[in-house]
Amino acid sequence: MDAFLCVVEARLHFGEVQDLKGKRKLIHSLKAQLRQRFGASVAEVDGHDKWQRSTLICALVGDGQVGDRADGLVRFIESRCPDGCAFDRDLLSLDDLRNE
Repeated sequence: MDAFLCVVEARLHFGEVQDLKGKRKLIHSLKAQLRQRFGASVAEVDGHDKWQRSTLICALVGDGQVGDRADGLVRFIESRCPDGCAFDRDLLSLDDLRNE
């Protein structure tokens, strides 16, 4: 069985949020849902001090179907962030990781 790692960087915009407290509430909920629904490891890596922007890194590990799970994760985030989001994604095999 081949093992893969898919890393998704999600840059989010929250146009309706008025303060850091509101953004943190949304981010906390979104991170919990991504962990529960997709089994993703999730961390906020940028935008901590900005109330309308955030960057999340999501990591998924699995077999060849991990790309499909990443597609679902991206669609889920898009549905939760109607004010806008952008994504970068890398899919690496275990061999790729060992050779780098």
